[in-house]
Amino acid sequence: MEQARPYYKPLDQSRVGPALPPLTTSLPLTFLDISLAGPIYARRQFFYHFPYPTHHFITTTLPSLKHSLSVALQYFFPLAGNLLCPPPPHKPFISCTGDHSVALTVVESASDDFNLYSANSPKNLKGLDSLIPELSWSTAHEDVYDSDPTFVFPIVALQVTVFPNAGFCIAITYCHVMDASSCIHFMKTWASICRSDGGDMTFLEKSRPSYDREVIKDPRGLEAVFLRDYFMERSTWKDNLLGKTSKIILSVDDDLYKATIVFGREDIEILRKWVMNQWGQNGESNAPKYLSKFVVTCGFVWTSYVKTRHRDESEEEEEDEYFRFGADCRNRLEYPLQKNYFGNCITRCHAELKRRELKGEEGFLKAVKVIDEAIQDMKKEPFKDAERWKEDFEKTFVLGSTVLVTGSPKFTVYETDFGFGRPKKVEMVHGFKCMSLAESGSEEGGLEVGLVFKRDDYEHFMSLVELGLQTFKS
Repeated sequence: MEQARPYYKPLDQSRVGPALPPLTTSLPLTFLDISLAGPIYARRQFFYHFPYPTHHFITTTLPSLKHSLSVALQYFFPLAGNLLCPPPPHKPFISCTGDHSVALTVVESASDDFNLYSANSPKNLKGLDSLIPELSWSTAHEDVYDSDPTFVFPIVALQVTVFPNAGFCIAITYCHVMDASSCIHFMKTWASICRSDGGDMTFLEKSRPSYDREVIKDPRGLEAVFLRDYFMERSTWKDNLLGKTSKIILSVDDDLYKATIVFGREDIEILRKWVMNQWGQNGESNAPKYLSKFVVTCGFVWTSYVKTRHRDESEEEEEDEYFRFGADCRNRLEYPLQKNYFGNCITRCHAELKRRELKGEEGFLKAVKVIDEAIQDMKKEPFKDAERWKEDFEKTFVLGSTVLVTGSPKFTVYETDFGFGRPKKVEMVHGFKCMSLAESGSEEGGLEVGLVFKRDDYEHFMSLVELGLQTFKS
């Protein structure tokens, strides 16, 4: 799995603004946005076949990408702006004036690594990270030594990496003042405009983003709780962020590799049938009539991943293991919310088991049960225990042994077509404690699971996956 350090030749560095200046110059954050305000980033990559030389890309494709991006930003105008975080007691908000724009970087790869980076097999995480644009923070008055400055975070940066005669990668880094659903909505809008060369605006007319903040209700007064937690975290930024960017915060280790494991429809059905059978045999009255592919696949992956990470029998078996995931609440609230609402509308769920339980004979079944229970609890009360989100995050993710799910097959990321066909690969770049999830790009009904492995762990994990599928099938 050794890979040489990639080298890239700069081709173009520009800023792209909305085609028309925005009518609104600021956008308030809801209590759900405030809980994720600050240097919290997500990163996605879209790889496309493009068997032409770099000159062809620069002269024919890049102008179309820029023009369609400008049109898309006209409707997604907050993305060209900045997240402003003034001193307490002022709330953070998005500023989007007429002169704001998005940084677009274009580079050429000096290697022929397109097939490597767009494959499912393990690749060095630093190599993937090199395709990701940086977001750098600043202060409103360019004086970081103020006792309490206003922090400024650009919301989006984009990078296109051209692999001559092979393909290219469009990568986005964004601040989490919008959730993944909003990000994919933006990317598909941009792609649709580019694909139609600005002519067919049908997709956009049917799915304009909604910025109506009044639709988000806060009957429990969670904003006060989240603001308190936000101000507490904000007080650490001046010292912790000095000299850092979104890339450095990722802290990529040389010894980490990202791989994608594809579970086909048949694999998922094998897992589902085995769990349903085992659950029913135990005679439990709460055995469900149906289990989603998310539940059974995540339960299986979590179990196998913990067995891989902690295969040394001398390790502490009584340690808690956590499985964290978000859930889109746009269709789960008591009041109507548009599917195309722009911002954050996600709740947070987590399941936990002892390490010995996950590594035991019934580890898979127990994992499925606690994940399914977390989902059922969320459906009954989407923001249950929201007052403890910060405390739970520090306990489970910062200090604990955790797998955190990013992405969802519901986003249908492989439908993001800029006019060059479906992406060959859609990737998320994340750290060691995360697991990315998407629909399969090659098989309808399948799932892609992205995981980060330390050296030599991938082979062990895959052996557990293959053995498990063979066992459950028999």
